[in-house]
Amino acid sequence: MSIEIRVPTLGESVTEATIATWYKKPGDAVAVDEMLCELETDKVTVEVPAQAAGTLGEIVAAEGETVGVNALLGTIIEGADAPARKPEALVLGDGAKAEKKAEAAPAGKKDVEDAPSAKKAMAEKGLSPDDVKGTGRDGRIMKEDVQTAAAKPADAPAAPRAPVAADDESRQERVRMTRLRQTIARRLKDAQNTAAMLTTYNEVDMSAVMDLRNEYKVIFEKKHGVKLGFMSFFTKACCHALREVPEVNAEIDGTDVVYKNYVHMGVAVGTPTGLVVPVVRDADQMGFAEIEKTISELGLKARDGKLSMADMQGGSFTISNGGVYGSLMSSPILNPPQSGILGMHKIQDRPMVVNGEITIRPMMYLALSYDHRVVDGKGAVTFLVRVKEALEDPRRLLMDL
Repeated sequence: MSIEIRVPTLGESVTEATIATWYKKPGDAVAVDEMLCELETDKVTVEVPAQAAGTLGEIVAAEGETVGVNALLGTIIEGADAPARKPEALVLGDGAKAEKKAEAAPAGKKDVEDAPSAKKAMAEKGLSPDDVKGTGRDGRIMKEDVQTAAAKPADAPAAPRAPVAADDESRQERVRMTRLRQTIARRLKDAQNTAAMLTTYNEVDMSAVMDLRNEYKVIFEKKHGVKLGFMSFFTKACCHALREVPEVNAEIDGTDVVYKNYVHMGVAVGTPTGLVVPVVRDADQMGFAEIEKTISELGLKARDGKLSMADMQGGSFTISNGGVYGSLMSSPILNPPQSGILGMHKIQDRPMVVNGEITIRPMMYLALSYDHRVVDGKGAVTFLVRVKEALEDPRRLLMDL
């Protein structure tokens, strides 16, 4: 019996996807729920599992092709000799070789699904999971792990080769942009072309936040089971400022300005496949613990490529933390159709004048990029000042700690 493999529902407003990787080839045995291929949409990656055990028949849509919702991808020939479950370790390539490696896996090895991007990278670089040390949850292999393993020098490196004149092209690598990267590029450029985007800056003394965090972090973690980080302070401070300057939380719709009586806080996260912005919904109604738990959960899903469309829709304001990469100052780009984005940066000790005396303080530059069509300069500066004031006197934010 032949079973059709079709493109699943991709999410609201998403009508097509690109086939990123086939993990099986015609004739390979497949188990129920084993991943057959990975699709890339404008916002997320989608895994297509096997609906039945059997043998992969014809592949109708090849890697790199664009397909619509419910389009035919291939077929599975259902058979009695199909594996009852997914092998614990499969290596892309020859099916018999993969089964042999699965049988040779040491007893007690965890059944952990490696990241799809990592599987593809291993296949391209000729590596097996045994060659790569996974740093993901439960030892899951991530794309960065493959890159690290591939970059390790050989035991006996060859002597350096003399450069050949006019041979640059042979040493270049051309890689097709993923749909996610194409969408990021298009949306960022659209933001620059559409919005009257300006950035205003300020700086905040992080002494009070750092002292308060050190005072409560042990108690907080014992009580709530999650660490007290900086993001919850910034989220609460932004929610506080947005109440006073609601236009920063608004958006333009045609000739109307839509004011949001809620804060769906976008938190920009860098992943191996590009920048994504999962949303903490109703952040203004949350306490510190709920904010920290939600951000942690979304961060793990982003790292593992498990964010859904719902996780990234509906944001009304965004926080971007370039400081985790060491950025001292930058001008963040708006995340349309939002009218404001706050840029956090590296905390750095600097000499400051406090009460007429020079003292060393942990300082952070803040940047607010905003759409001048909606937000006036006075509103933008007021918003940033209110964030600064809240962070320099954070105890008033901790009423629901």
